[in-house]
Amino acid sequence: MKMPINPVDESSLRATKPRNYYLVPLIFITSLFFFWGLVHNIDPTLIAHLKKTFTLNNFESSLVDFSVFIAYFIMAIPAGLLMKKWGYKSGIVFGLLLFAVGAFLFIPAANTHQYFYFLAALFVVASGLAFLETAANPYVTVLGPPETSSFRLNLAQSFNGIAAAVAPIIGKYTILNNTHISTEEIGQMDTQAKAKFIQEASDSVKYPFMILGFIILVVAVLFIFLKLPEIGKDKTETRTRSFYEILRIKHTRWAIIAQFFYVGAQICFSSFFLVYAEKAAGLNHQVASNYLAVYGALFMIGRVVGTIFMKFIEAPKLLTIYSIVAIILTLVAIFGHNAYTIYCLLGIGFFISIMFPTIFALGVKNLGEDTKTASSLIVMSVVGGAIIPLALGYIADLTNNIQYGYSVPLICLLVVAFFGYRGHKPSLK
Repeated sequence: MKMPINPVDESSLRATKPRNYYLVPLIFITSLFFFWGLVHNIDPTLIAHLKKTFTLNNFESSLVDFSVFIAYFIMAIPAGLLMKKWGYKSGIVFGLLLFAVGAFLFIPAANTHQYFYFLAALFVVASGLAFLETAANPYVTVLGPPETSSFRLNLAQSFNGIAAAVAPIIGKYTILNNTHISTEEIGQMDTQAKAKFIQEASDSVKYPFMILGFIILVVAVLFIFLKLPEIGKDKTETRTRSFYEILRIKHTRWAIIAQFFYVGAQICFSSFFLVYAEKAAGLNHQVASNYLAVYGALFMIGRVVGTIFMKFIEAPKLLTIYSIVAIILTLVAIFGHNAYTIYCLLGIGFFISIMFPTIFALGVKNLGEDTKTASSLIVMSVVGGAIIPLALGYIADLTNNIQYGYSVPLICLLVVAFFGYRGHKPSLK
């Protein structure tokens, strides 16, 4: 006979604390959303840069995303187990240290001029991000009243949106130093000239990540000395669910599925943005980087506007509406022609902005102490960002048309729309 499972009454715990008790932790945790947003939103620039530097096809260049998101899949459960034993703070500090180590690994990667080593460095960075996201996302949802958890998470994720606007500009002026050289010209270089070109292109990636590594180390030290309240523990005897039992909870199971497809779609839209702009709209990478910055800005604005809308519209309903609009814009991006297709991608950035935090918050709703376990499973599901872009790259190479590849994120958005319409409905059975 199964023991009864009593979710922790977090609202009663919060009621005993002063109003500003969680303010400082919330501010520090929110800063983390900006830092991992920088990494994820520098990826499109990195993909375009490495694609040209090492003369890669679409499938090969999508291995950048694979390296990042497969790390989430591998590290999410260890992150959840670590936090379960030692708390949120341990997960955050360990994640920051791993993040910094990965950033510094870009130095030997650039010095060896090997694509594989760049992928390995990204894997280590993303391993750190997996710990950070497994800790920070659920932590934000419990730093206040349960009924406003989606609002708080969208607010925190708005800083991820700020990074989405800033990262392309940083990438444009630090990494994209070879845009004046075409792929054809690279193919015509002799061995010595090509080696020099690859060295200069590799060095342009090294320095931004080295600076980022030092900044993250400083942030890690600050978190070591910062007092973070541990939330979600109850003095009464309770039993937390196993991973299998968490998967039996309907709304959490559907959140895992929806997050898999959403992250895959988001990475497709952002990572292939520069490639799409070049092939479908005839823009070079420097010009396309400006549009990518606008894409990031609209992503940020979408988060802010969505957060405001959630004061008046229920989160699942808003998620459904945004999904439907994004589906329509994706159809135009697939079958449209000329420069206006870029504007469809910009619009998609706005309407997909609320999806990750909203799916996450709905997926861990009412889970109490089991929030940590559910969080690690939902973070694991972002492995969609590793797998789904591979499908886009394969279809784009197969059809020799990047636009047809966007049928892949179209299917993903249909799954998200279903979650918003029906799959989110809470169930603890």
